[in-house]
Amino acid sequence: MTSRADAAPIAVLASVLRADEKRLLAAMDRHGLRYELADSRAQWGVAGGKASWWRGVFNREIGQLRALYAARTLEALGIPVLNSAHAIGVCGDKWQTSLALAAADVPAPRTALGLTPEAALEALEDIGYPAVLKPLVGSHGRLIATLRDRAMAADVLEYVKALPGPQSHLVYVQELIAKPARDIRVLVVGGELAGAAYRVSADLRTNVARGARTQPCPETTQLRGLAIAAAAAVRADIAAVDIVEDADGELLVIEVNHRVEFSGLQLALGDGVDVAGRIVDYLAARAARW
Repeated sequence: MTSRADAAPIAVLASVLRADEKRLLAAMDRHGLRYELADSRAQWGVAGGKASWWRGVFNREIGQLRALYAARTLEALGIPVLNSAHAIGVCGDKWQTSLALAAADVPAPRTALGLTPEAALEALEDIGYPAVLKPLVGSHGRLIATLRDRAMAADVLEYVKALPGPQSHLVYVQELIAKPARDIRVLVVGGELAGAAYRVSADLRTNVARGARTQPCPETTQLRGLAIAAAAAVRADIAAVDIVEDADGELLVIEVNHRVEFSGLQLALGDGVDVAGRIVDYLAARAARW
């Protein structure tokens, strides 16, 4: 393998090839991008080293911690990574995401972090009920609890207090928005809106992985501006921004995802929009500058 940066391949870093990764690889083939698959479980790095065997890395690792430390290691070796370690770190931690959104004046639900379960119970008095308790790190709607009142919150937080590990005792709580039975998933690529879809479910957790249905969503000026601002706030080049509508129709950002899952979005948009192609077009443009 040549070590010249302009001839070296792009690495696609992944430990699992899901439907989305297969679509992306097919789009890379159509684009003529030279790449190689790199199983993240086999990677290692030396502190203070340098490398030139990859032109850059497209990070599709599914595990948050492994994705983050892989990006940090690769960037330290001088290899560009998409998304960056900064974006992965911020998006992968809900409190860091909330702080970034607040600093950029991006509308979001009222949110607080209790440094202990007892402090979280007092924070909830300020947030108000009903509220939602979420894990700092997590995906697919796992470990989310709806708190209807103080008594319920006290019971749940008593359980949280008994969990092992100090991170479990940092409690992230957010007001529960009275929204329609849907939220909006918006794909932002390179600072531009690349598609939007409603995720419809009677469940609070509108993840497609949990059975939510997707439908096309109009790409309004307000939606576009909010999603682009949210992606910029966390410095993500490729981002899936999750947005809810409150009772007055105002839009609020609830999450920004660095590892974009787009099967549901592709289904909603239909064959007229190639989501993987849009992502790979941007990857190719970035790679030309690496």
